[in-house]
Amino acid sequence: MLNKNIKGLLPREVYVLAVVAFFVALGYGMIIPAIPLFAKTFHVNNAQIGAIISAFALARFAMGLPAGKLIDIFGERRVQTTGLILVAASSAAAGMAQSYWQLLVFRALGGIGSVMFSVSASSLLMRSVDDSIRGRAQSTFNGGFLIGGIAGPAIGGILSIISLRVPFFVYAFTLVCAAFVTSFFLSAKRLGRSIKNKQDPSDRILLKDALKSYPYVAAMAISFLANWVLFGLRNSILPLFAKEHLGASNSTLGLGFTIAAVVQGIALVYVGKISDFRGRKFALMIGSFTLLSGVATIIISSHWWYYFLAMVFFGVGGAFEGTAASSVVGDLFGGKGGRVIALFQMAGDFGNIISPVLLGWLVDAHSYRPAFIATAAVFSLTLLLSAKMPETRKLNSN
Repeated sequence: MLNKNIKGLLPREVYVLAVVAFFVALGYGMIIPAIPLFAKTFHVNNAQIGAIISAFALARFAMGLPAGKLIDIFGERRVQTTGLILVAASSAAAGMAQSYWQLLVFRALGGIGSVMFSVSASSLLMRSVDDSIRGRAQSTFNGGFLIGGIAGPAIGGILSIISLRVPFFVYAFTLVCAAFVTSFFLSAKRLGRSIKNKQDPSDRILLKDALKSYPYVAAMAISFLANWVLFGLRNSILPLFAKEHLGASNSTLGLGFTIAAVVQGIALVYVGKISDFRGRKFALMIGSFTLLSGVATIIISSHWWYYFLAMVFFGVGGAFEGTAASSVVGDLFGGKGGRVIALFQMAGDFGNIISPVLLGWLVDAHSYRPAFIATAAVFSLTLLLSAKMPETRKLNSN
């Protein structure tokens, strides 16, 4: 692996993990349009439908540290495979649900398996590469998620025409495929040479020690604030604002998200290289400035085309922030500590959970623009956090 890294080539693990990420995102994207419609067949209100989505996120958040502990005990490959099988089983069960409460419980169980997969995949990715190619490895992995996420909703919409239960079963199938790829192609025997399946306990980074590192804490804060913008503002209240105040149609709203995904995919091709050659600090500064520009665009917006411009900023900024923040954690600890990786991911999950609620409350109590201004004020902290962060990429790795 060292010789490959010197040549700038990514090890096989990275591509395998990217394929697994594609299968996971493809299936997840399929059920996104089906979940609220399927839940509605049980004659529940909108709050109960929202609870199904929140249950998945809350389960991920609550089980983050336990998942990290399992990785320390059993190793990434076993935990990743088990997590994927658990999500597959819960998805199939959700497709067979006969009541709202069954659907709620099965989706929550899926969240447990989901965090087992995501933490183990991130840990293995970080342990598979050194600093010289870490940004490119992270971009490749994120690209797998992105491509699957783009294709999934379109396929899910078609499958929902057949039955609202069908996307859940197909999602289960894609997860079984992901589990097979993990267990078969990530085995030490298949790879020939590989990093050890289990970490040496003496090399493991303890959570209390990780929390003493400013770059680690800063990376968690940046992840939280980036998700605040991307999930709380962009995915939650921005579509409503664009429709009610900018005159955007439903097709315009959908096109905006497509533009953001395409732009993010194109940006990922270059972001990893920029992060590796210019450093994580530079990439984080670019990402923070770009996302802040997107929020500022919405604040001054007066026409629907501002919505498109903001989505371009969000796509580029999301690519920089996601790749660079994860690379910082990889630089610092090399994936040696499941709970360290888990807590970093939990910071982002917490942003997903809390920001839609708080921003929704601000909109209800005041209006949209105060919510946007408050977001800009809070998110501007990422510029300070990035500016104070020492470079974590080791220069002698290049």
